[in-house]
Amino acid sequence: MTGSGGPAPSVPPAASVSSVSLVAFTAVATLTLLLCVLTGPDRDDLDAFYTGYGSLSPLRNGLAIAGDYISAAGVLGTGGVIALCGYDGVVLALSTALSLMLLMFLLAEPLRNAGRFTMGDALARRMPGRSVRIAACAVTVAALLPLMLVQLAGAGQLMAFVLGFSNESVRTCCVIGLGALMISYAAIGGMKGTALIQILKIVMLLGSGTAVALLILHRFAWDPGALLAAAARGSGAGPAYLHSGLQFGAGPAPRLDMISSELTIVLGGACLPHVTMRMYAAADARQVRRSMSWAVSGVALFVPILSVVGFGATALVGRAAITAADPQGNTAYLLGSRAAFGTHVSAAGTLLFTTVTTALFLTLLASVAGMILACANSLAHDVLAGRGRQLTARREMRLARVCALATGVPTVLLATLVQHHSLQPLATLSFCLGASALAPALVYGLFWRRYTRAGLLCTLVGGTLTVLVLMPGTNLVSGTPGAAFPHADLNWFPFTTTGIVSIPAGFLLGWLGTVASGRRGAAEQRRQYEAVESRILAGTNRRGT
Repeated sequence: MTGSGGPAPSVPPAASVSSVSLVAFTAVATLTLLLCVLTGPDRDDLDAFYTGYGSLSPLRNGLAIAGDYISAAGVLGTGGVIALCGYDGVVLALSTALSLMLLMFLLAEPLRNAGRFTMGDALARRMPGRSVRIAACAVTVAALLPLMLVQLAGAGQLMAFVLGFSNESVRTCCVIGLGALMISYAAIGGMKGTALIQILKIVMLLGSGTAVALLILHRFAWDPGALLAAAARGSGAGPAYLHSGLQFGAGPAPRLDMISSELTIVLGGACLPHVTMRMYAAADARQVRRSMSWAVSGVALFVPILSVVGFGATALVGRAAITAADPQGNTAYLLGSRAAFGTHVSAAGTLLFTTVTTALFLTLLASVAGMILACANSLAHDVLAGRGRQLTARREMRLARVCALATGVPTVLLATLVQHHSLQPLATLSFCLGASALAPALVYGLFWRRYTRAGLLCTLVGGTLTVLVLMPGTNLVSGTPGAAFPHADLNWFPFTTTGIVSIPAGFLLGWLGTVASGRRGAAEQRRQYEAVESRILAGTNRRGT
């Protein structure tokens, strides 16, 4: 059965869906908070809080990595791009899977060997010093804060869409309440508690998504060609929907803009701190390899699911209905899930749609909890615990939990302020910082023997500043109807992301900083690297340091 670009088919009665969804959301929130309490570490057990003792099996750790990696912004945002831009959206989804493969083959084992708790540990392994740890912490917070704002603001939008309310005060209260819940997850559960939430989230997301994708394919007589043809008709773009260029066609250099965006996603997604911190939870090199294999498999499975649901939304609902619900298409995944049931929806269909919305709700909770934990760990371990005399394990644990609160509360307040603007620039900013500052620092720091402390600081600080200078000039911030400030015109940098300039700048600044250190500084850093090279590359004697 083929779809059209007409009005959306009938859906379960609004009151019924809202009440069932509310009960499901409440039950999931209660269950996950109870899991965090039951699995939370003792007050003086740092290894349990920061890494969960490496006690998770490769399967569970791999699912947790996939859960951290697939954020709500990825599900809703990428699903929207697929629904509205077709081919370009699928390339975007494939880039996210490629990014995790880059982490698996290049960085996962050295990261696990070099670090203990945080990104600062990994970078300071060969370059000890507070300046390195403080810079690593600053970039960690700068990279994750925008993404946390996207998730929290999206939580209010999701609740409004599913539960059927439009009152702005109620939406703000939802953001605040959910933010408090996410802070509790991070502060109480630590690494192991948040891992269990991530596992539950990815299982629900993959299970419900697979069921919806199969329903959509069934409606098109199991013919993917018929689905794509109907999606092209419903998109209003015709054959261009199934070819490259629809997403970036309005810019002066669409091909270069697409390359810049994909490169930013591939490099940035692999290096975001809330994902890399999961490497420290593996017990040894063999386990980190097996964990990453499961993580890549989970993400690779979700790409075709997301593609089918995105195309199904356009085929069954149409572009006009998708953009009417949200101009960026962030509700396309939910609209496609609703439309998959057709005009007559059974109780089983209502239950499945509730499972889809609950999986997205849990995705929001789990994603932000992981990011808050990464920021709190870095603040406590890299910055505050290193001042003066060494803290006891109990005091550092208490400090980490306070840092979770100190990170989460301002984030929640900022999310209430940005929820009425386009959130795409914030998500893009996080990936740009990951690709332009963290990726060069990790590649150089883990593999280049001559790399110096000055080079590392130039990479982290210079890459970050380059992104922050260029980002306000992109077409995501102003100059286009879907920008954060559509009525302003500050669009002097004609690209969607900063990666085409900021990524080479990050690598170049690291090289220049190293060269400027002189031969003596480079030789000393080379000796320091050789002293820990076997640990970084082979993992000898990692634990207990």
